[in-house]
Amino acid sequence: MPTPLFVVYCNKLRCRVKAVGVSFAVAQYAFADPNRVILADVTHSTESEERFFCLGKVGDGILTVRFTYREERIRIFGAGYWRKGNYLSCI
Repeated sequence: MPTPLFVVYCNKLRCRVKAVGVSFAVAQYAFADPNRVILADVTHSTESEERFFCLGKVGDGILTVRFTYREERIRIFGAGYWRKGNYLSCI
């Protein structure tokens, strides 16, 4: 059986869906967007673990997924849709 690409922790799954309304199962679709953008999360990365953002279109919205790589798998920390008025500031 092939190793799954994504890791989901069930105890966190219920909490995250309740808090932001986006399940980890839906968050995975952001990675399938051919126009997705992966950005380094320099604020939350540490020497032992780099963290990233994946910005991708899912349905009618843009989803931001926070994740890291562990043991050659993607571990999703959280996800949320952009809302009207939110913007990405590039410096």
